[in-house]
Amino acid sequence: MPLKNVVLNSMVAERFLHYVRLDTQSDSSSDTIPSTRKQLNLGMELVAELNRLGLSDVNMNEKGYTMATLPSNSKKRLPVVGFVAHIDTSPDFSGKNVKPKIVTNYNGEDIILNKDLDLILSPVDFPELLQYKGQTLITTDGTTLLGADDKAGVAEIITAMEFLLAHPEIEHGTVKIAFTPDEEIGRGAHHFDVQAFGADFAYTIDGGEIGEIEFENFNAAQASIIVKGRNVHPGSAKDKLVNASLIAMEFNAMLPSSQRPEYTTGYEGFFHLTEMSGTVEHAKLNYIIRDHNKERFEQRKVLVQSIAALINQSYGNTWVEVEIKDQYYNMREKIEPVMHIVKMAERAIYEAGIKPLVRPIRGGTDGSILSFRGLPTPNIFAGGHNFHGKYEFVPVESMEKAVEVIYRIVQIIAEQ
Repeated sequence: MPLKNVVLNSMVAERFLHYVRLDTQSDSSSDTIPSTRKQLNLGMELVAELNRLGLSDVNMNEKGYTMATLPSNSKKRLPVVGFVAHIDTSPDFSGKNVKPKIVTNYNGEDIILNKDLDLILSPVDFPELLQYKGQTLITTDGTTLLGADDKAGVAEIITAMEFLLAHPEIEHGTVKIAFTPDEEIGRGAHHFDVQAFGADFAYTIDGGEIGEIEFENFNAAQASIIVKGRNVHPGSAKDKLVNASLIAMEFNAMLPSSQRPEYTTGYEGFFHLTEMSGTVEHAKLNYIIRDHNKERFEQRKVLVQSIAALINQSYGNTWVEVEIKDQYYNMREKIEPVMHIVKMAERAIYEAGIKPLVRPIRGGTDGSILSFRGLPTPNIFAGGHNFHGKYEFVPVESMEKAVEVIYRIVQIIAEQ
């Protein structure tokens, strides 16, 4: 249904629909902070909006981090809680000229995203759609991602703050909010000023399905495999030519094929080939390495190095070079000593009429790095599905429930 003909009567959805129209893709090849200047456009809009709402200490620094404060209205000395979301969208798929589509009273059938491209969002491929029958869905038009990751979280946090400002009778302590750039390229928390933020603990609103709460994530590394070759005319190549592209293929074949993302779930880790290029003279493979278990994570990195060493030994020279960089670690070890903050979120979800879904993140969030920097930060659902691509969608009702969970956490803290 065309967006212009739909009135949602939902403040969080209207905010979200406005935010997704701004292109905020991050760029892993950039060395700037933030990685793309266009992220600052949304940041400046958020600063203006937060000031209009009446929040305190509103600011965005030169690196694109936006922060604000909802001052306490309680006479009690309460812990300071923070809520964090990221403003960038994934570079995996276009985030330019996003044109959301609205499906009201979803009937459980195929959704036509784009007639010209013959593109549908089907419960045959995505059975989770069926749990939202009768609800209002926001989808893509099939040409871009949607941006629910994590502009849904941004909209939910701000709408929850607006609700608390409109209801001063609800007792609450000091609440800090922050919006970060570059989360999608693994840099969102690197320049986050934890001390200036001033929270005792926080929650990222960056999860998927309604009800999710997560305090475990992958240990993560990135591996670059550089293969050198020796190009000789094929007519005289006998015992001389070394084909870098074929060696790269050999390297990939030596990794366990069952340990790829498409074959793993839950706590199972993986090796994921994200990019490849090659000629006879030079080839490159980029992988991400993931595992929840720290010991197995280290073993995976050793395996990559061992394969390179074996190939070099087989070919009698150093044709393969490996560079591995750790990206982030499993936040569980930092959350377990303060599990009461997870229990508070579980209670808030339950009291909002939702079944809490405690599960490990098969990925990472700003919260993993923030937790290791002294700010314990588990993750809560924002409501979206199928992030980073043209099949992304978010139910409006899930966003509204996320707003409720946020202000219920604030209320639960005030009961202490």
